[in-house]
Amino acid sequence: MYKNESVDTGNSRPCILLVDDQEINLHILKAALSGMYELHTATDGHQALEILHKHHQTIDLVLLDIQMPKMDGYQALLEIRQSDDLKNIPVVFITAKDTAKDEAKGLELGAMDYITKPFNMAVVHARIRNQLALKKKSDLLEKLALLDGLTEIPNRRNYDHTIKQEWRRAARTNSPISLIMLDIDYFKQYNDNYGHSLGDETLKAVAKCLSEQVMRSGDHAARYGGEEFVVVLPNTDLRAASKVAEKIREAIINLQIRHAFSEVSEYITVSLGVSSTIPNISEPYIVLQEQADQALYQAKQAGRNQVSSAADSQ
Repeated sequence: MYKNESVDTGNSRPCILLVDDQEINLHILKAALSGMYELHTATDGHQALEILHKHHQTIDLVLLDIQMPKMDGYQALLEIRQSDDLKNIPVVFITAKDTAKDEAKGLELGAMDYITKPFNMAVVHARIRNQLALKKKSDLLEKLALLDGLTEIPNRRNYDHTIKQEWRRAARTNSPISLIMLDIDYFKQYNDNYGHSLGDETLKAVAKCLSEQVMRSGDHAARYGGEEFVVVLPNTDLRAASKVAEKIREAIINLQIRHAFSEVSEYITVSLGVSSTIPNISEPYIVLQEQADQALYQAKQAGRNQVSSAADSQ
């Protein structure tokens, strides 16, 4: 059995996975690092991958031995870099090999650095600090790239990644997934008459309200573009998703943002389209999106400020 050893249950310290088939090496590293980092340990590549898939959201760095039984460090790194969930976790090789050829092979596979055995702890600490600092900067840049600059909620790129991921997961587990698309009613008239500055403030307010209504872990609200927003609801059927959509509609009109140029209300309102299905892995997620978009069109045609749903066409 492998050890999945957590030294600290708090989230304030960076988390490192140590992978080495020699217990003495793990002991040395744990003794040196346990005061500063949360640690997980594994003794071969297979065990390391199991831990990474389970804890990929919290592990910040992997120290990976090259020469191990069952699966060596090179193969483990290759699988890490091929996984969407794991590919951005930095890996530093631990090795007794220090030839240029071995180092080049590891770097070509995606290793960030090398630590040689026997350990020089000053070097170990320095290289860990360097990699964690780089990852912190990288994570911040990635986060900013996935947020809408105006509303600060997830952007279209973020949504595209999420819907693909949740679609595949729902197909694997044979579970429902729902989508809500919503559009601010008569927003062009709002911008034309109140100005784009107030229009931007309204977009921010709607985005904030939307995020506050989508509270369940795993649900995902994003700005789709312009005055259009989208909500991904995993493990949610059409009836439940329609209730969420109605809750969103009511919350936004209750913001009481004045809109004297709307034809349906004195306040800002939204129209919403809802779709739901249990995915077939052979079909693209765009089917669900097209159904939600069609339902949104129906809501607008029916008078706006309402929810329209599309039954699964299958």
